[in-house]
Amino acid sequence: MSEGVYNVLFLCTGNSARSIMAEAILNRDGQRRFKAYSAGSQPAGAVRPEALHLLQKLNFVTEGLRSKNWDEFAGPDAPVMDFVFTVCDNAAKESCPVWPGQPMSAHWGVPDPVGAGGNDVEHQLAYTEAFRMLNNRISIFMNLPMDSLDKLSLQKKLDEIGQAVAETA
Repeated sequence: MSEGVYNVLFLCTGNSARSIMAEAILNRDGQRRFKAYSAGSQPAGAVRPEALHLLQKLNFVTEGLRSKNWDEFAGPDAPVMDFVFTVCDNAAKESCPVWPGQPMSAHWGVPDPVGAGGNDVEHQLAYTEAFRMLNNRISIFMNLPMDSLDKLSLQKKLDEIGQAVAETA
């Protein structure tokens, strides 16, 4: 693992909502210990306006957030990741690139707000719920005692974060 600041990559197929929100949350709330990035296997090319609106409403910095391909983080010039989390079920099933440094990984699946049906209120509620789930998981992750956990124990905790929060949702 990195000394000082941990690099974290959030993956989702489209990289337009969930992984973008996770990147923003961790970059704001974990700014001295973590540097977050996001990417997708088939990036949508643009961040969903609903995700940007919600982040802005909650006073998150949205400047610089963009939908990008995960290949940007697999090359020799990319930052070495300490953690890689998939936040959608499709990305978890795909063959990921080999990440330099062999980061720890876990699946933290969150329902896709982009595909939520219903009226505008129900659609916005889906984004709010996805944000809530991501925020809860990231909060638990940030509070793990990284220095006192061996690799196996840390992996178990990372897996439990995705399972426990999903069960309460």
